[in-house]
Amino acid sequence: MADFTFKMPDVGEGVAEAEVVEWHVKVGDTVEEDQHLVDVMTDKATIDIESPVSGTVKEVAGEVGDTISVGSMLVVIATEDEVSAQVVQENDAAGESPPVPAPAPKDEEVEERIEVETSDASDADDAIDADPEPVPSPKPTPAPGPKEQAKVLASPAVRKRAKDLGIDLAQVRPAEDGRLRHGDLDQFLSYNSGYGGAAATRSDETIKVIGMRKRIAQNMAASKRAIPHFSYVEEVDVTALEEMRAQLNDSRGDKPKLTILPLLITGICKTLPDFPMINARYDDEAGVVTRHGAVHMGMAAQTDAGLMVPVIKDAHAKNVWQLAREISRLADAARDGTAKSEELSGGTLTVTSLGPLGGIATTPVINRPEVAIIGPNKIVERPMFVPDGQGGERIEKRKLMNISISCDHRVVDGWDAASFVQALKKLIETPVLIVSN
Repeated sequence: MADFTFKMPDVGEGVAEAEVVEWHVKVGDTVEEDQHLVDVMTDKATIDIESPVSGTVKEVAGEVGDTISVGSMLVVIATEDEVSAQVVQENDAAGESPPVPAPAPKDEEVEERIEVETSDASDADDAIDADPEPVPSPKPTPAPGPKEQAKVLASPAVRKRAKDLGIDLAQVRPAEDGRLRHGDLDQFLSYNSGYGGAAATRSDETIKVIGMRKRIAQNMAASKRAIPHFSYVEEVDVTALEEMRAQLNDSRGDKPKLTILPLLITGICKTLPDFPMINARYDDEAGVVTRHGAVHMGMAAQTDAGLMVPVIKDAHAKNVWQLAREISRLADAARDGTAKSEELSGGTLTVTSLGPLGGIATTPVINRPEVAIIGPNKIVERPMFVPDGQGGERIEKRKLMNISISCDHRVVDGWDAASFVQALKKLIETPVLIVSN
């Protein structure tokens, strides 16, 4: 037998360490060559590490959430073939690390499956229903019979509410004149928590922050700590834009269905040339701002693993149909964990949208080192005054949407942000300009 120390391999250019997100083996397990040992994460890519030898696991480095430096011990494996172990160790010493799969751009996150301990419902019912031992009374009061219960004075509304809450009106004491009112029910409920209105009790949960969720936490904290954010919100009339979108979808043929997002991204790309400070990245350490000519649009996407930002490369060079297809492809890749590392980096500006959950206004956090992030909010219908074509006005139902933008105040002035949004608003409210060359 010989002990083979498998060191953390170099998993990418410029990568010095990686975080353990899931072990697939434990001490005492027998492993085969090329067997999956552990998942580690570096930057935003999850990588499968496989065993270079067969044998028995004697030691593993760290627990889930720990960081392992490249070149340090990852796993110690007891091998029966001393020659194989020696060859692998010699290759490692010569700088020829065993082949490691390219970053499996799955971005799969390992969420700890923590079962919430909840009290046994039947036991709880028994505890509630269990009556204390009756105390003997010389003249016990008999429970009211059906006829006596029927004599309770209460309005139909009070009776219906009591029935919905499962309250026996005979148990409720009226405050005055023998007639039960809603206030009497409220008083009864306040002293009898076993009736309606009480929420189910849950046990506490302790969840270790690892993998993608840990990266998100670190990035958001760094962004808010380093960047002086300011936000600006403007209301935009999207009635004409929505009408045009419906017409385009009606005649799209085999093209993908258009949402508002590719139209909005096209409008942003057409507005940016006059506002280069928005499409930029700020290197804090070097003190250098790079204003990009190309628009590589980040697209915040919610996944089971957490928030991810796939990037639409050269968004400015794509038409609305190409954008729609790329948005769908990247969103699917992010959700199923097949997005490549290069598809999750290199953005110059980000759009984040919660769709129908978008709320009235948002103040999104900038995706550092970018200097701005744009957040379209949900579309609502409201009555508005519009020109009637005869010099007057009329009231008309219109579709309205607020657009939020957060900017890095070290790079973007408030005037610049407001001017950019106003220019974008003009384009959106004249949507033919979006699809024209």
